[in-house]
Amino acid sequence: MNNSKTSNKVSVPEARAAMDQFKYEVANEIGVPLKKGYNGDLTSAQNGYVGGYMVKKMIEAQEKQMAGKTQG
Repeated sequence: MNNSKTSNKVSVPEARAAMDQFKYEVANEIGVPLKKGYNGDLTSAQNGYVGGYMVKKMIEAQEKQMAGKTQG
């Protein structure tokens, strides 16, 4: 199986390390045993929870930022 990250492209390449760190923090927060390297033992549901929760947290952060800008 090809292990390239073609489906995990980051829009801003400079953010790759920060996004990876964020992914591990989110996984830890929700109790998914994500580790660096091979994670084929995780279920698709576990992986989906990590991705979904990442999106939720990013939306919340953006909403907070937008609310701060409009209140000033």
